[in-house]
Amino acid sequence: MQLYNKLSAKERAELIDKAGKNRLTLSFYQYAKIGNPQLLRDHLFITWNGMDVLGRIYVANEGVNAQLSLPADRFNEFKAHLDSIDFLNGIRLNVAVEQDNKSFLKLKVKVRDKIVADGLNDDTFDVTNKGVHVNAETFNQLIEDEKTVLVDMRNHYESEIGHFKNAITPDVDTFRESLDIIEADLKDHKEDKNLVMYCTGGIRCEKASAYFKHKGFKNVYQLEGGIIEYTRQVKDKKLENKYLGQNFVFDDRRAERISDDVIACCHQCGEPYDVHTNCANEACHLLFIQCPKCKEEMENCCSATCQEIIHLPYEEQKALRKGQGNSNDIFKKGRADHLPYKKDLRNIFEVLQKKNV
Repeated sequence: MQLYNKLSAKERAELIDKAGKNRLTLSFYQYAKIGNPQLLRDHLFITWNGMDVLGRIYVANEGVNAQLSLPADRFNEFKAHLDSIDFLNGIRLNVAVEQDNKSFLKLKVKVRDKIVADGLNDDTFDVTNKGVHVNAETFNQLIEDEKTVLVDMRNHYESEIGHFKNAITPDVDTFRESLDIIEADLKDHKEDKNLVMYCTGGIRCEKASAYFKHKGFKNVYQLEGGIIEYTRQVKDKKLENKYLGQNFVFDDRRAERISDDVIACCHQCGEPYDVHTNCANEACHLLFIQCPKCKEEMENCCSATCQEIIHLPYEEQKALRKGQGNSNDIFKKGRADHLPYKKDLRNIFEVLQKKNV
């Protein structure tokens, strides 16, 4: 019985091309008490592998977080399987704004301590006492209220390429960092302001809203379904789109275009651009923004040093990578000192001062 992926990304890409079928990219999450995450993990892998599902799925005692793609003609079969699982019956599926048959090239179902790395001790507060979920129309109305403080719950590299108008975008590398910053900077407004939050698909706000209510915030709201669902509702209901730029996504597409606005710039030359890439030097692999001109000149590298390395013999490059635990540096997402146009630092307090909050 196969319980793990056995094909390389290249082999899977070739199979997708050969199949000639359109695929759907979608995501969902659900908090629930799961007694045996490993058992559920194996069940999901076996079933979904048989449906040609690909993606990244986390299972924990607290629930499931899934980002995946599947053949469009097997969607009903996939949905029926979800509905056969009690806590996933009727779950909202966030279908991607932009589709790509190769958004995922492997099926990875992993057991984790948390479905989102939030660094919180859930035993210290009631995670079910969540904020008010609002749809796109109500969200648009709320964020025009002068009593509202709109906060982006994503990391800096996500909000850099796209965010809602007038949103506060904490300059953080991780979700956990933003929680204490937001609480500290809004400590004097726990009762007189509406704290409205949003993220990619809603999962981070789900936990954050309960956390902030525990910390004494009285009026806590979250955008239901996140940016993905907001975009769908805006199109379906012909609402005003208040989102600027792209929505960063955690698959091979990198981002979804929500509006034509380009609010970021190339980290190397400063020209307007908003598409991330990874440095071609595998020992670096830094994620940063690089325009086509710089990509050509720098050969998809983030620095002259990396550019020199990619021309070394393979064995020398492999030796340079040996023993390097560089994952944390990779996910600094464009903070490297050698990038002259990396995102400017700013904090919530400075933004609030400008808004006279």
